[in-house]
Amino acid sequence: MTPTAAAPAAVRPATKASANTNVATAAATAKAVAGAAATNTAATTTPAAPAAAPPRAAQAAAAAPALDLKSLETRLKSTSGIGVFTKITLKNQVDDLLDKFRSFYKGDLAASLAQLRQSYDQLVLKVLALLQDGDPPLATAIAASRESIWGVLSDRSKFAAV
Repeated sequence: MTPTAAAPAAVRPATKASANTNVATAAATAKAVAGAAATNTAATTTPAAPAAAPPRAAQAAAAAPALDLKSLETRLKSTSGIGVFTKITLKNQVDDLLDKFRSFYKGDLAASLAQLRQSYDQLVLKVLALLQDGDPPLATAIAASRESIWGVLSDRSKFAAV
């Protein structure tokens, strides 16, 4: 099954019978090499099952109900996915962000809405990173609610009702 054994047959003058034999031999050799490569590849690679995970995550995010600010606060307080001191730190960061929005709507803050969005996105990413291993359902719910929460924060009248 070595490639050098098949090579001299291709050098000889081809007759109709020898051409058919050469084609058949080349096809058999190619099949054998492909079969051996597939066997080696199957033994050394992992199955393609992880590729199916992102659609499930996307479906879970789509199926998760959007959280409002009160339910988000309640779920963050009750989760065991993050520690007490981390929860206190997050609460302070959320309060700081909400204070920035209050100042922005009063006209006391020189920052733009785009800068507030950047601060909001950074905080959400931090929360998601903290929860991804400890409380995946809450992380999924937060990811699904990200835009609806931003919609409340970025709308002056909706924010005033909070």
